[in-house]
Amino acid sequence: MVGKQRWSELLFTHWKIDAPTVQATLPRGLFVDTFAGDAYIGVVPFFMQRVRPAWLPPLPWISWFLELNVRTYVHDENGNPGVWFYSLDCNQPIAVAIARHFFHLPYFHASMSAKRQAGVIRYQCQRQGEKGAPWCYEWTPGSQSTPAEPGSLEFFLIERYLLFSTNSKGHLMVGRVHHTPYRVHMPRVSEVSTGPAHLSGFDLTGEPLSLLAAESVDVSIFALEAARAP
Repeated sequence: MVGKQRWSELLFTHWKIDAPTVQATLPRGLFVDTFAGDAYIGVVPFFMQRVRPAWLPPLPWISWFLELNVRTYVHDENGNPGVWFYSLDCNQPIAVAIARHFFHLPYFHASMSAKRQAGVIRYQCQRQGEKGAPWCYEWTPGSQSTPAEPGSLEFFLIERYLLFSTNSKGHLMVGRVHHTPYRVHMPRVSEVSTGPAHLSGFDLTGEPLSLLAAESVDVSIFALEAARAP
């Protein structure tokens, strides 16, 4: 284990998309993972808290920040399911540098803010160098939460414990995370932006097919490794 962190106030927004469209974007050695024949693109804003190396305590002004990712779901040649990230926006420059260097993930610098008022979370993100209005997400978390049912779409979308990336030589890498299963609930969502997915090449239309929120989880992060051949 190389790091610890807490993920809080997660909002999972997902759109159904044609599986061959996703497959065309993936590196060699990864294959689109589908549910009932369909692929999904997710846009996920959340709070990063208590982020630090495994041997250090969290540090003020460094260990708390915001993150928003665009993702899809994949498996490798051995059938191991995981997540492929198209982008990760973040308002902590040190975190961006570390994730780019050690995990080869497509992190972007962004100006971000999040406010809680009367139970409503309003979350905004403006990627550095991008013009136009910030991407906005506004939701009210639900009051009752339960683990996702194995075999359900919700379980398929959120219970993922591997991430894949490619290093500077194009080699497929895999990283592992560990946390207790998410406890999810149905949020009331009043605003969602598809802007970050559009920058990743996906023109998502209509309302999200799935909207979920999740309680906080404490996460253990493990070092990136070369993906194993079959």
